[in-house]
This record gives sequence, C-alpha cells and structure tokens, in this order.
Amino acid sequence: MTATGPGAVAPEVVSEWSGTVEDGQQPRRPLRVGVALALGVVLWLGPYLGVNAVLLPARVAEIAPANKEAVVALLATSAMVVATIANILFGALSDLTRSRWGRRTPWIVVGSVASAAMLLVVGSVRSVGLLVVAWCVYQFFLNAIVAPLIAVISDRVAPRHRGTISSVYALGYSAGLYGGQIVGAQFLGSLTGGFTVLAALTLLSGPVAALLMREGSSLGMARRRLDKRMLLDNFSFPRRGARDYYLALFGKFLIIAATFAISGYQLYILTDYMRLGEDETSRYVSLVSLFLMITALVMSAVAGPVSDRLRRRRLPVVVAAVLVAIGAFVPFVSAEPWTMLVYGLVAGIGMGAFNAVDQALNVEVLPNPETAAKDLGILNLANTGGQILGPVLAAAAITALGYHAMFPVAAVLALVGAVLILLIRSVR
Repeated sequence: MTATGPGAVAPEVVSEWSGTVEDGQQPRRPLRVGVALALGVVLWLGPYLGVNAVLLPARVAEIAPANKEAVVALLATSAMVVATIANILFGALSDLTRSRWGRRTPWIVVGSVASAAMLLVVGSVRSVGLLVVAWCVYQFFLNAIVAPLIAVISDRVAPRHRGTISSVYALGYSAGLYGGQIVGAQFLGSLTGGFTVLAALTLLSGPVAALLMREGSSLGMARRRLDKRMLLDNFSFPRRGARDYYLALFGKFLIIAATFAISGYQLYILTDYMRLGEDETSRYVSLVSLFLMITALVMSAVAGPVSDRLRRRRLPVVVAAVLVAIGAFVPFVSAEPWTMLVYGLVAGIGMGAFNAVDQALNVEVLPNPETAAKDLGILNLANTGGQILGPVLAAAAITALGYHAMFPVAAVLALVGAVLILLIRSVR
C-alpha cells in the first residue's frame, strides 16, 4: 500500500501495489499510524511486562518457593526458543498475506485474541510443568502481534518521518514497559485478578491498532510462487548485504538484556538483596517503575524528532546504551533501595532515547523491504530474546556469586551492545 498522508486509506484492490512509502509521497507526518502503533504496543507490552516482571515471579514463588530462581530461568529459556520460531513464522506469513484487510491486520487481531486467552490459562495453573507449557503457548501467539505490528513503520512511514513515528511508537513502548509493572505490582495480593485484568488489556491490542491504522487491501500484491528461493527469502535469516543488520540485531540484543537482567529480578532484588518487606517492596516496585516510565516517556518524545532533524540514528543509540550501563551499575555500590531509584532515573533516560531512535535505525538497516515483517521480527527477537536472556544471565550471576554480581554483568552487556552499534557503517 502507498499512503500519501496521515489519513490515507488504500483502495480495496490496487493495480500497482507498493509495500513502502517514499518521502515525496508523504509530505505530512502520518501521526494516526504512529498513534495506532503506540496504542498497539502499550496494550500487548504492558500486560506482558506486568506478568513477566511481577505476577509470574510471584506465582512461581507460590508454586516452587525453594527453586524459584531456577524456574524463572527455565520459563525464560523455553520462551526464548518459542519466540524465535514464532517471530520468523508470523513475520513471514504477514509479508506474504494477500487480503482485503491488508498484510498485518489479520495477524495482530488473531494474536491478541489467542494471547489474551493464554494469559488466563497462565494465571490459573498450579504446577511448574503446566506453567511452562502455558507460558510457551502464550509467547507463540504474542509474537503474532509483535512481528506484523512493527513492520507498519516500514510499510506506512516515509524515511523522513521515521524518527518521529519511532518516537511515537516509543512513547507507547515505554508506557507499556514500565506502566505494566506498576499495574502488575497492584495485584501482588491478588494474582488471579491481575492475570485477568492484563489479559483483558491484551485482547484490545490488535483491534485498537487495526481500527486506527486502517490498513488497505493487499490483494494487489504479486503472488509468490512456492519454491526454494521463496522459502529461503521469506522463512530464513537474511543472507545477503546484511552486515549492519546483524550488528544492529546483536547490539540491541545486549542492550535489552542489560535492562532486563535487572527488571526481570526486580522483585527479588528488593526482597532478597535489599531485604524489604511486602509493603515496602510493592511501594518500591511502583516507584522504580514510575521513575523509569517518566524519564523514558520524556526522552521518547524528544529523541526521535531530534534524530530526524540531525539525520543521525547511530550516535543517539550509543549514548543511550552508555546511560543504561551507568544506571545498571549503581545498585552494585549499595544494597540500599535508593540505588534502585537512581537506576530508574538514569536507565530510564537511556532506554527512552534508545527506544525512540532504535526502530528508525532498524528500518534503515533492512536488507530487503519486501520481507520487512520477517526481518523486523527477527530484529525484534533482540527485544524478546534480551528480555529472556537478561534474567537467565542474572540467575547465573546470582547463583555463582550472589545478587551483587548481576549489576556489573548488566553494565558490561550494555557497553558491548554500544560498541556493536558503533560498528554500523550504512547509517549515520
């Protein structure tokens, strides 16, 4: 589809179909598309983080209190495998979909319904085995939202506006990232109620995004013949001209892992490392999440437009990663709760700037716009994988050396990620 402005709606069938928009075709910022992306992401990511960072560890502590760290790591590892497969699968299917509702809409709607249903199942099981299975099925369907939704930036936003629309997306991302944990913390005394509320929010993600972005028909898209080349192009990792793509992938992966090494164990940091009681823990989870959210929202609103004006993507991402590293190291200095508030402030600034510019950077290192959802889905594995790998590495550090060891590990991850982003050549 080719959009010519924020309100453009493609006809049901077009004779010359295009999956991208050029600068000359889009003089105005497509803000409605940005709002659709922001609401879509906040409504899946907020519930996911509320569960992953708060409700799921609390449920694990009820089911397997003696082995809670190991069970959380098992859930994370299993989910990473499932998410890897699901991202590629749903991204590729989305790229190839010809329908009157477009390429992306059918998948994000189905994904929101199925993942909401699975969150209810996750909240109801009472054994480790069933919890692992239910969590993996939830992760599978969640990625039916994730991979197609982010490809909308490549489909519907011209290069000149990508920093700004990436910022709008980042506002929703940051609100979900930290707001979900605030909501989740309110249900520590009623876990089942928390799972129900967050499932209801997930259910809204696909329909709300679809109604706002009004994706046009993709029936005019050329059919692809099923052969070896088509399968390799659409269902495998990029193979040609993808050096910078992989640097962006692994750089992002390590930066996200650094953040989630801490947030994935935030509850246990406060209870086991800083020795807080239940009431204080709930208060500090909310405070840290609030600090992270406010700073991230402010930076999300600022960094993308500045990146568009400067025509630079790489430098803002590197600076953001360094700030994440500094914030992650602070709790190593002291086991007092104030250090987590400093972490929330500094890392929040870094993650806000990172999220605002990162998606624009990702779109600009794509090897092939025709496989945007699949390739962006793989890049998004850095998000999903980082959210999963971070807690796994944190668990290893905790098991080997104690809670204090996880903070230097997180800082090093962020710094190595910054170096990888610096090595990108094709984007300034």
